[in-house]
Amino acid sequence: MELQLLKKAFTEPFKTLRNSTFARLYFAQIASLFGDAFTWLGLALLTYEISPDNAAAILASALTLRVTAYIIFSPFAGVVSEKLKRKNILLITQLARMAIVCMLPFVNAEWQVYGLIFALNVFAAFFTPTYRAIIPQIVDKEIYREANGLSMATFQLLSVFGPALAGIFAVWLGAKQIFFVNGATLFIAILLILTIPVAALQKGVNTDSTPPGNTWSEVIKGIRLLFGNKILRFSLSIEFISAIAGAMVLVNTVGLVKTSLALDDKHYGWIMAIFGVGAAITAFLLGSLDKTKTRSISLISGAVLIGLAISFANFVPYNGLLFLWVLAGIGQTLADMPSETLIGENIASENQGKVYGSHFAFSHLWWAIAYPIAGFLGTRFPEKEFLYGGMLTLALAVIAVLTFKSSKGNRKKAL
Repeated sequence: MELQLLKKAFTEPFKTLRNSTFARLYFAQIASLFGDAFTWLGLALLTYEISPDNAAAILASALTLRVTAYIIFSPFAGVVSEKLKRKNILLITQLARMAIVCMLPFVNAEWQVYGLIFALNVFAAFFTPTYRAIIPQIVDKEIYREANGLSMATFQLLSVFGPALAGIFAVWLGAKQIFFVNGATLFIAILLILTIPVAALQKGVNTDSTPPGNTWSEVIKGIRLLFGNKILRFSLSIEFISAIAGAMVLVNTVGLVKTSLALDDKHYGWIMAIFGVGAAITAFLLGSLDKTKTRSISLISGAVLIGLAISFANFVPYNGLLFLWVLAGIGQTLADMPSETLIGENIASENQGKVYGSHFAFSHLWWAIAYPIAGFLGTRFPEKEFLYGGMLTLALAVIAVLTFKSSKGNRKKAL
């Protein structure tokens, strides 16, 4: 019986691929995510060629520009997705991204890197919220969680294995040539999107009947709807807490492994892979196993789990750290994943685009805040940074839960 339940949990998300529209969008997402892995590995190598002594600073600046583009433009993307044909948005953004990545092999100056990376992520900021807003409209409500889980699990797995595959191509083809491989993956995504009928992507949204309105007011409306709903506001606060803990993992694990534990790059690679795999498997299973409308248990347990996991990181050997990072990956998915489903369940279809756009912007703003916090703790407390980061995570989780519970009557209505 237990084996049957486990088998069902693993196979059920793939049933969503019986929906041909979702299947084509899903495989377009896979192609696009592979392309992202090629872009960032290639960019790391390219910055080293341009300025070996300043490569880290250039790459860090490029990553900052990436987040900045998301924060600025994602709210507008949500509004645009309700005014224009969504198929056109997907195609234009992917065509633009393909053209930009194919320019990267020819850059020879820092400012060119910054300009192209910012432009690349402006278009990504329009693509991703539109893609996410489409999913709840094209799949049945009963399988939306499975579709969302499959999409998030794929993202997590490719974030782990995509760079490894990109590294193989870099060895085989060379640093600059892998940008053209990225262009090819985006071209595949474009072909898949072209096969989807326009009407299939417009379910729940009628651009012809959408009343004209001020774009700024629509952006503000998306933010107001996001923060005006108590369960969405709570999930967003948990995402901020998760971002702090996640930033601790991404920023400070390398120092913990290579300095405190005196291990090498291979051990660092394994520990980060374990973190990603834990997150991916949880995303894959969560949509199948969670059949209730209550998401608060997932949100709270995720924040507590990742907070506890990182709290002990400074005091365990490598094998213990492997176990803790599996738990941290599980916790991050439990804390982050419900937001996508909650927007689909709590926001009217005609407003989902602008709310997804606002959510995408704020979720990246949280990381923009969390990275400096993690950097400060790692620099100021190099032997107890994870302890203090975990204590901060748990303290904020307690505050968020108490604030959420203070409006008990509204909570029951939301959940």
